[in-house]
Amino acid sequence: MNRHIPTYQLYGEDPGKRHDFWLHCETIKARSSRHQWEIRLHRHESFFQILYIEAGSGDATFDTETHVIRPPSIITVPPALNHGFRFSRDIEGLVVTILSSHLDHPPGERSRFGEWLATPHLTPLDPSNADAAYVMQTVKRIGEEFDHRNSGRNELVATYVKLALRLTARISRADDINQLPANEGERRMEMLGGLIRQHFRSHKPMSFYADELGISLTHLNRIVRSMAGCTAHDLVAAKLIEESKRELVFSLASVKEVGHRLGFADPAYFSRFFLKQTGETPRAWRLREIQSLDKASF
Repeated sequence: MNRHIPTYQLYGEDPGKRHDFWLHCETIKARSSRHQWEIRLHRHESFFQILYIEAGSGDATFDTETHVIRPPSIITVPPALNHGFRFSRDIEGLVVTILSSHLDHPPGERSRFGEWLATPHLTPLDPSNADAAYVMQTVKRIGEEFDHRNSGRNELVATYVKLALRLTARISRADDINQLPANEGERRMEMLGGLIRQHFRSHKPMSFYADELGISLTHLNRIVRSMAGCTAHDLVAAKLIEESKRELVFSLASVKEVGHRLGFADPAYFSRFFLKQTGETPRAWRLREIQSLDKASF
């Protein structure tokens, strides 16, 4: 027999009760202490929640999965998800309830950020990390603005919410990369290497490689940075320079022809690209390298 999961605006309140503001903020202690420190499984159809855990402990349940809560951390809960919490009596922190229609997707990140918002996350915060420290302060500012109701409150709170969510998403994704098995990163790098060898002359955008691997561009660059210490764009550029040098030394093609073979329609752009990557023009590099080879053979 399926257990009935109640739907609330705020936990324990009549779902028909209206709130004038698009956001509500209160301490976790204020809400949970009324219910013996346990927020039983429930859902919100139109609200997104952020819980900032500053001190204390507990556990969070999302549908059938339960996760241990350790401070400091941020929990994000999307609409229409069955969720519940148990808290220790020394719990300290805030719960922010937001009308989901007011959530803003940052320009250029609609798909990735929107996807992140659609799933629950429990994200540990390291106070020594600048982004994490900023998230902690930002959520506290949301609480202060909500309580004091000063002029400009609406605009400031909206900005704070966006900042807190964007930085939490960044921290969460970085943690996901750090927790990848080593062989998973190696497998993705091998696949990326194969794609670069196949397509580097076509000058595909970096999003092409991310799409081929089935991950976001941000995710791709985090993997590459953790495994190679650079970006995916740097890997493609390195392959172009490697092939440029091979053509310049081992073929009689002109610099213009070499650039054309490598997908550069504009010879001047090819020269600028080569200069930026190596510190020399293709012509100067070729001359120096050939002279060096001649001396070695002599």
